[in-house]
Amino acid sequence: MNGDSVTTSRATGERQQILSRVRAALTTPTSDHVRHLAPVNENFSDLLPASGNDRRQWLDLFATRAAALKIEFHVVSSREAASEKLRAIAQAENWKSVAYHEHELISPSVQSLGIDRFTTDKGYDRERLANADAGITTADALIAHTGSVLLTTRSAGGRALSVLPPHHVVIATIDQLLPDLPSAYALLNERYGHDWPSFATVITGPSRTGDIERILVLGAHGPKKLTVILVS
Repeated sequence: MNGDSVTTSRATGERQQILSRVRAALTTPTSDHVRHLAPVNENFSDLLPASGNDRRQWLDLFATRAAALKIEFHVVSSREAASEKLRAIAQAENWKSVAYHEHELISPSVQSLGIDRFTTDKGYDRERLANADAGITTADALIAHTGSVLLTTRSAGGRALSVLPPHHVVIATIDQLLPDLPSAYALLNERYGHDWPSFATVITGPSRTGDIERILVLGAHGPKKLTVILVS
């Protein structure tokens, strides 16, 4: 047997060993694996730095985190004020087209812009969505501890609306503000139970990368700009 044959035989044997372990793992009930994980009732929030005891403190912390993450964060007093803020942003950035999904928080504000608009609720053209100046969504929650926006396909008009346009605008309400990630995941479990959306994501600031010479570049893999308008 020559060297090539020995190498091929060894590779085949290792492959069979790996496949055998995979087959064995697939016969093990999921519950047996879960027993080795941390208890689901463990209070993970106790392991994290304090985020405050009420929404006022969570709001202050979110604002601090947002500033550090280069998120444009605006707190307004009413839905009408949210519409005014959105119009001001659209005019300042000279928006020509926006994409959104139907929602009581969003639709009136978008319709008042007086520019080209379309929804993603019943399908959309990917080129048109990519060429829109902004994608406007709601959220499942805002997370104070990390300055993040928690989205799912059901709260954000599908998977692409918050990703393809260069500017992502989130309109949320004060009651959606949560202290930390464990609270956010508890919310998802309570809201969706065994019927989770096909997609969930935690957005922490505009898309960014520092891979090349450690130079921070915004908009590398998604929106270059993230704006959160919070109706208090």
